[in-house]
Amino acid sequence: MFPAGVGPSPNPAGERHERRIRSFQPRRSRVSANQRDALLRLWPKWGVEIDGDRKLDLDALFDTLPPGSPVVLEIGFGMGEATAEMAAADPGTGLLAADVHTPGQGNLLLLAERYGLTNVRVANGDAIILLREMLAPDGLAGIRVFFPDPWPKKRHHKRRIIQPEFVELAASRLAPGGLLHCATDWEPYAEQMLQVLTDCPALENTQPDGGYAPRPDFRPLTRFERQGLEKGHVVHDLIFRRVP
Repeated sequence: MFPAGVGPSPNPAGERHERRIRSFQPRRSRVSANQRDALLRLWPKWGVEIDGDRKLDLDALFDTLPPGSPVVLEIGFGMGEATAEMAAADPGTGLLAADVHTPGQGNLLLLAERYGLTNVRVANGDAIILLREMLAPDGLAGIRVFFPDPWPKKRHHKRRIIQPEFVELAASRLAPGGLLHCATDWEPYAEQMLQVLTDCPALENTQPDGGYAPRPDFRPLTRFERQGLEKGHVVHDLIFRRVP
C-alpha cells in the first residue's frame, strides 16, 4: 500500500510486547487517493507509531503549542470528523488520536490540514501499548473512548476495551483532575462501563447521583451516533475524574 518506510506501519510494535486478547482488528483497506496522499505527505510530520520502544515527550510532540499545554488522548476515532471538530473548538489543547484504521488516519490528517489544525497528532497502533509503554504517569488532561466496539456476544465480552485493567492503567496516566470520558449506545456495555469505572479507586464520578452524564457540548454528534439515535438507541456518556 505504501513504499517501504513510508506511512503508518501495519504492525508498529511487532512481537516485542506480550500477546493478549485485543479489542480491535487492524483495517487497512479501501484507502482513497486523497487519504493515501495525506498519509504520504503528512505522516512524517503528524504521525506517531505506537512501537512501545520509547517514552513520548508531549511538549516536543505538540511543538506548535506552548510547553505544558494540556493533552487529551482519544482512543478510536473512526473517520476523524468529530475529532477534527473537537480540535478546532479547543486549539489550545493537544489532541493525540489513536486508531488502527488506515482510511480514518488518512482522513483525519486530511481534515487537520484542510482546517489548519496544528494541535492534532495521529497515533497508529495499540492504545494499550501507547498508554503502558509510551506515556508517563499523570501526563494527560483527558482520555476519551467514544463508541468502542461493544462486542455484543457474551463470548466476546473479554474483547471489550473497558475492563478493570484498562481503566486502572488509563487512570494512572491522567493528571489529578483529568477526565476519563466514555460514550456508548449499547445499553449492556454502558452498564458494564459504569460498574468498572465506579469500582476504580483512582476515579470519581462527576455526577453526584453516581450515574450517567448528559452529553457535553464539546462532544459532537457523530454520523454513527445519529444513525443509532434514529434506530432508537439510547446514548450514555460516562465522565469520571482522576482523584488527587
